[in-house]
Amino acid sequence: MQTNLEESLAIIKRGSDELLIEQELIEKLKTGRPLRVKAGFDPTAPDLHLGHTVLLNKLRQFQDLGHQVLFLIGDFTGMIGDPTGKSATRPPLTAEQVRENARTYQNQVFKILKPEQTEVVFNSTWLNELGAAGMLKLAASHTVARMLERDDFSKRYKANQPIAIHEFLYPLLQGYDSVALKADVELGGTDQKFNLLMGRELQKQAGQNQQCVLTMPLLEGLDGVNKMSKSLGNYIGVAEPANTIFSKIMSISDELMWRYIELLSFESIATVQSWKAEVDGGANPRNIKVRFAQEIVARFYNRAAAEEALADFELRSRGGIPDDVPEVTVSLPEASVGIANLLKLAGLVASTSEAFRAIEQGGVKLDGQKVVGKSLTLNKGVTVVAQVGKRKFAKVTIR
Repeated sequence: MQTNLEESLAIIKRGSDELLIEQELIEKLKTGRPLRVKAGFDPTAPDLHLGHTVLLNKLRQFQDLGHQVLFLIGDFTGMIGDPTGKSATRPPLTAEQVRENARTYQNQVFKILKPEQTEVVFNSTWLNELGAAGMLKLAASHTVARMLERDDFSKRYKANQPIAIHEFLYPLLQGYDSVALKADVELGGTDQKFNLLMGRELQKQAGQNQQCVLTMPLLEGLDGVNKMSKSLGNYIGVAEPANTIFSKIMSISDELMWRYIELLSFESIATVQSWKAEVDGGANPRNIKVRFAQEIVARFYNRAAAEEALADFELRSRGGIPDDVPEVTVSLPEASVGIANLLKLAGLVASTSEAFRAIEQGGVKLDGQKVVGKSLTLNKGVTVVAQVGKRKFAKVTIR
């Protein structure tokens, strides 16, 4: 029993930032009953990326240990907008936007979670019933001074930036979710600590056993600097094509690879340690990255898709042209077009200046041959396979 407890605790703490309070979790685990493990997601965007799966992976690990996951979709709180880390009030989402985003979330999360051990819940179920009287009672449970202890609120207040009253309600409502669900454990990013602890406090006031809090690091995006975000373009989407997921993972630095593996891989700690020993012994880190990329693609698709993604990546790496190149027709008013404008019209670059930079860096090819001059023009009636970088291809017909 003691060994199993130690192993379970090691799995739970793997890759985490902070566990509050560890001894309380040990006591919960000793009971032998399945714990109710909660994580909330506000459906503010339709697609999930690998940054979101840091929490999803940890939830799956809890499931593998026999526990029940409460996958909370914040359809009510999503219409407020989580103020965490924000320097300004977020525009609220409409109920229609929230419902559509919530639908796509459910389609994506079961790529990782076990359906039979997952309860999908919507916080509108109990928050709609709270009513004005219940909301006032909830608001009376904490002071403005306590809310201003939160770093982002404090910074905005000191900078004379507006804080809407409803934003103070967000952490209270997130905390009340834990009361309604009688959560034993709640997971969240390191930026969510204030909100997670609010759940403990409100459970205490409600006479419940307090939940333990497990915070997970925020995953850096492909740039290795900023938090993974679709708006920053440094993301790997769960629903992206298998080839895209694979090639994006292969593009991360060797140093960042280990952080991704720690937070996203389901391989055992011993296996990861053996990988590090291989690299320390002179093995090429690329080989480890390939194994990891295949694991992620297989998780979201299947093993065959992972093998195909590897073959496609190796073909591209050798300068080959993949089979599934999208076809694009460009209609011209003139008899010819410059290479930079062609790449823009084909959707391979956002601007001609981006095209010129790619040419200067040697990242543009036509029919597998590197383009070396910015003044290259192509005439109507020609069909070429254009390539920008390692991942962007298009078969372009000029008319």
